[in-house]
Amino acid sequence: MLIAFTAGCASTTVERVKPEEAIDLSGRWNDTDSRLVAEAMMKDLLSRPWLDIYVEKNKRQPAVIVGTVVNRSHEHINVQTFTKDIEKELTNSGLVQFVASSGEREEIREERAEQMIHATEETAKGVGKETGADYMLKGVLNTIQDEEKGTRVIYYQINLEMIDIESNVKVWLGDKKIKKVVEKRRFGF
Repeated sequence: MLIAFTAGCASTTVERVKPEEAIDLSGRWNDTDSRLVAEAMMKDLLSRPWLDIYVEKNKRQPAVIVGTVVNRSHEHINVQTFTKDIEKELTNSGLVQFVASSGEREEIREERAEQMIHATEETAKGVGKETGADYMLKGVLNTIQDEEKGTRVIYYQINLEMIDIESNVKVWLGDKKIKKVVEKRRFGF
């Protein structure tokens, strides 16, 4: 009876907020964590010696691709938003070239194949002109959780590594850690 009464009186309010505003409701991984971790880790990645060494040796920016970022946490985390935050940081830095992912490449190749049949010779894009990636960025997201009497501690550790595709040499290893304390209050009637 109480539930039905409460549900009957429920109302919904919606407030527009800036996308970069930090809002923590549950204490779980959220868009703010994704953005802040991507920004901090890409800043570290781009400040390390591997980049200057590559540019000096090859006289061009390295081409980078994001590989798999595995979610080994206890939460359902959409790692695609995290990898998109990484792609944005790398691309907008202007220090590396970013090549399309394997899924994106398939769609582009289909379009090129269509152009070879249907587009004019002057505008059709040819095959065999793609830029191959020099490095792949891969990673894993882990969590450790502890809970006692309504207080929960969640520890996130994100490890990323940049691997030379030709030699398999790891040129950069980075990690970022986040620890959150979440308290749930119980109200009695």
